[in-house]
Amino acid sequence: MKTLIIAEKPSVARDIASALGNVKKNGDWFEDDQYIISSAIGHLVELFMPEDIDKKLTFWKLQDLPIIPDKFCLKPIDRTKKKFAELKKLLSRKDVEKIVNACDSGREGELIFTNIYELAKCRKPVLRLWLSSMLPQAIRVAFSHLRSEKEMLPLQDAARCRSESDWLIGINGTRAITRRMYKSGSKSRQVATVGRVQTPTLALVLEREKQIISFQPLPYWRILGKFGVKQGEYEGVYHKPDFKKSSEKTSANDRIDRLWERTEAETIMARINEASNAEVTDEKKRTRQLPPRLYDLTSLQREANSRFSLPARKTLQIAQELYEKYKLITYPRTDSRALPEDYIQTCKNTLDSLGGDLQEFARKVLDSKGVRPNKRVFNNAQVSDHFAIIPTGRESRNLDFNATKILDMIARRFVAVFFPEAVFDVTTRLSAVEDAQFKTEGKVLINPGWLEVYGKSTDGSVELPALSPEDGSPAQAQVLNFELAEDTTKPPPRYTDATLLSAMENAGKLVEDEELAEAMKGKGLGTPATRAQTIEHLIKESYMERHKRDLSPTAKADSLIEFLDAIKVGVLTSPALTGEWEHKLSLIEEGKLSRKEFMQGISDMTSEIVQKTKDFEESDVEDRITNIISPTDGKPIKEGLRQYKSQDGTISIYKVICNRKFSEEEIGTIIKNREIGPLDGFISKSGKPFSATLRLNDSNKIEFVFDQSRRDNSMDGIDPNKLPVLGKCPKDGAKLLDAPNAFICENAIGENKTCDFRVSRTMLSRSIPNEQFLKLIENGKTDLLEKFRSKKTAKLFSAFLILKKNGSIGFEFPAREKKIKSTPKSKKRD
Repeated sequence: MKTLIIAEKPSVARDIASALGNVKKNGDWFEDDQYIISSAIGHLVELFMPEDIDKKLTFWKLQDLPIIPDKFCLKPIDRTKKKFAELKKLLSRKDVEKIVNACDSGREGELIFTNIYELAKCRKPVLRLWLSSMLPQAIRVAFSHLRSEKEMLPLQDAARCRSESDWLIGINGTRAITRRMYKSGSKSRQVATVGRVQTPTLALVLEREKQIISFQPLPYWRILGKFGVKQGEYEGVYHKPDFKKSSEKTSANDRIDRLWERTEAETIMARINEASNAEVTDEKKRTRQLPPRLYDLTSLQREANSRFSLPARKTLQIAQELYEKYKLITYPRTDSRALPEDYIQTCKNTLDSLGGDLQEFARKVLDSKGVRPNKRVFNNAQVSDHFAIIPTGRESRNLDFNATKILDMIARRFVAVFFPEAVFDVTTRLSAVEDAQFKTEGKVLINPGWLEVYGKSTDGSVELPALSPEDGSPAQAQVLNFELAEDTTKPPPRYTDATLLSAMENAGKLVEDEELAEAMKGKGLGTPATRAQTIEHLIKESYMERHKRDLSPTAKADSLIEFLDAIKVGVLTSPALTGEWEHKLSLIEEGKLSRKEFMQGISDMTSEIVQKTKDFEESDVEDRITNIISPTDGKPIKEGLRQYKSQDGTISIYKVICNRKFSEEEIGTIIKNREIGPLDGFISKSGKPFSATLRLNDSNKIEFVFDQSRRDNSMDGIDPNKLPVLGKCPKDGAKLLDAPNAFICENAIGENKTCDFRVSRTMLSRSIPNEQFLKLIENGKTDLLEKFRSKKTAKLFSAFLILKKNGSIGFEFPAREKKIKSTPKSKKRD
């Protein structure tokens, strides 16, 4: 009689066959007198879809919802039916007496095996192989500690609950919300997918975007001082005395060195401007910096994105390959940053086998007996399904560039964690001029410790020029000059893969309920293995876009979250839902909550979401009165959930057209001028970006106007002689006309054009006021204009419009920091 071993992937089956005595290949699997070793290729089985339950459910109808099966049935996934049939045949072989589940060690691996086993209707006893390393010795040790089927039942129940819960919320929520948002079913190109992880993640990104768009930059001033002592020169920054953050509008951006009123800054400057000397005091403090902890998957993905701009999904792919194919690292899909307490000798062996430039540092650790009990490194309480990612010590060969970088990150961190802390001397210098304090900090590396592994040393350290007896007692410094530097506050940055992963990981901090927040501690939104997949899914579903490293939400995302808020199903956008689920799933894994009780709660939540969606009427949402006046009734236009509309019902303009959301300012231009454009940012049904002009036609319906580059029909029906004259055209000196959609030369109108000067009233989603255009023509430059939107990155930016010598229009960007006043002190130095 034989034991059938089922791994999750063919490469793992091959490694197990090798570790168990070189079991030979027999067709599509491995087999000898004791073992049959085969594998899945990821998920082979899925839950029934609604149309599998009832063919009538193919059509997305609200009356069919909620769909809550009495029993969740399974079916083979179409593309892998052949593989499932092979495993089913092996499971039913008469010479197989027991099964070993060797799928990945965790909730998802448990689900993959359980679904195969159940759909194959197998009843043979099962044992569980729990692997964290693919080295032959680790595999053999794991086989000597197989877990029983009874031990795995709680994890199996939690895995089923996770899968079925996502099905209930995803299927019902997506169908109901799609039907209400787009008035269509599954055949529509527009589908509003929702889920317990993806939707709150999207809400985080959208909230950040709203903060960026609504951000109002505030000017502030800093006073910079330059001082000289016997040993050299140094700079200091003025610090406000008795600084405390205020409750005013500046509080979020307040800093000890920022002055919010120019007059206050100039008053301080005037008071200290004639000073010749500053009284100087130094305070020296020794600080220590511990080495960073070992990587879990999320921290590895974050750092790889920050250092190398690798998307989280790519980092996971590389790490999985380093684990499975090359056996160079331990299991990567982990949320732990610690190692088991009995892993000390294993770490010594790994250090001893490291080569390359790390060999020298590994030898230092071993010679200094640096591998010893340490709760930051070896801690059973912080090891969950798997431990931290570390190298195996095997020799690496034929790795590509990115794989080499990821392996080096993991191996270098592993060595550094056993080095001593880095030691710095931090000197804080206060230079007092009259009653104004200027602060300077100098940091000197005294002992590099773990930083040595990263190439840092004490050589080349620069510190403040030291005070000497020649500077007096108390020490005096010469005032060389002061500068008043002007700057503005900056909006929060867009999320990147790195920062979004961090936000997902720490989403529990957004949950007010302490018990739920504790349940999300270390878990957050999704798991380390699925967070990258969630980000990519949101991009695939056109909810987010990636511009270089930045992630920004689309108009589709804005519409979805706005709609969910309107129908009052905020539970779908809040991390609290995931917190509650993770808390209860952990109770199931611990055997403290039944699967039946959990699923009843999910069914109730599903029914509530569907019912709220069914009951919702747009008339329930109170319209907002805008400042746009409708030409049809002379009354203000109203902003509804999805449209801007006149009060007499004759004008109705959707907020989002072809995945482009219109600003209120743009809506006002359309209604006033009957046309706007050409505008960028439209997305076709095939997913391609395009530009177009929009026109409000005679029936007060919006229509596209294309081919503006070939024929400018924006002047059709308009008598140029009746348009206001703004001045002279900068190209040919003819009359410059104030047209509805553009500022245009009279000779650029009609078929017999002799000039091409035409400036659209809207540039990069920003309207150009008449007074600014006049400044452009008369002075060659506008004032600083805000809220242009970049075509490539969709970021908002500020710029001056400038008139070039050839008559074309360009951008000029403001300096990051403008020094507006300088007081030289060279004579005083003499």
